[in-house]
Amino acid sequence: MTSLKLFGIALIVLIVAAAALGAWVNSRDRAQARNVWEVIEAARETAPPLYDPAMVAGLPEVAQRYFARAIEPGTPLHRIVRLEMQGSFIMNGNEMPMAARQILAPAGHGFVWQAEIGTGLMRFAGSDGYHAPEGGPVDSWTKFWLHGLIPLARIGGTADHASAALTRVMLESIWAPASLLPQLGAEWTQTGDNTAEIRFPNARGVEPMQVTLDTQGNLLEVQAMRWTDANAEKVWRLQPFGGRMLEMDRRGGFLIPVRVELGNMYGTADYAPFFLATVTKAEF
Repeated sequence: MTSLKLFGIALIVLIVAAAALGAWVNSRDRAQARNVWEVIEAARETAPPLYDPAMVAGLPEVAQRYFARAIEPGTPLHRIVRLEMQGSFIMNGNEMPMAARQILAPAGHGFVWQAEIGTGLMRFAGSDGYHAPEGGPVDSWTKFWLHGLIPLARIGGTADHASAALTRVMLESIWAPASLLPQLGAEWTQTGDNTAEIRFPNARGVEPMQVTLDTQGNLLEVQAMRWTDANAEKVWRLQPFGGRMLEMDRRGGFLIPVRVELGNMYGTADYAPFFLATVTKAEF
């Protein structure tokens, strides 16, 4: 057998071994996302209290205006929501189709976002997640794979990443309006005629969420200073993140955003939305 044939066999063995290893690691990543999803799912309340407008009587005017639109009286106050969405994900200036599903718990508890992005040879899939179990260590991750074999991103497990993920959980609480109630820990401070700052007891250590409403109480904008390295220098620092609510719709007694755009450096000249999504399903 010639050395060229031996090299070819060795190369094939190496490729097969690398593919097998990639598939095994990817299966572990998918199992991690599935396990956290199931834990959050199991925490869903079976018989939550019903919404009464008296619950927000002591809040600032802008908060009362929000809840008058966001939650219908008598709505079961589920704080965990399952979402399905479609849209576009923009990476390095390239807009790619996206389909995703997500489970979201109140700020400080957790979420799992599972997505398939792109087409053809550039189709990849994976998940983002954050989980802060009672009395346990915080876990956060971003893990995406090209065709299930080649890792494109496998990061997480650090305080920096967890802080960025926690801000995301907080901002996405707009999809679960019950989690914004004071009875569930949200602290509202009116900062202008149509703006407010919201803090959460389980999201200490991150900057508060800022919301902007219209005169009827519809949500227009959401933003926060987020700890991130999404910048040209790849340096972890606080910088604005947020976006606009382009369409609202009522689902299960809640008025939620169903079309959004979000991105880094929101409110600055450098803002470039990279997440354009339409919620096709919301279950509380």
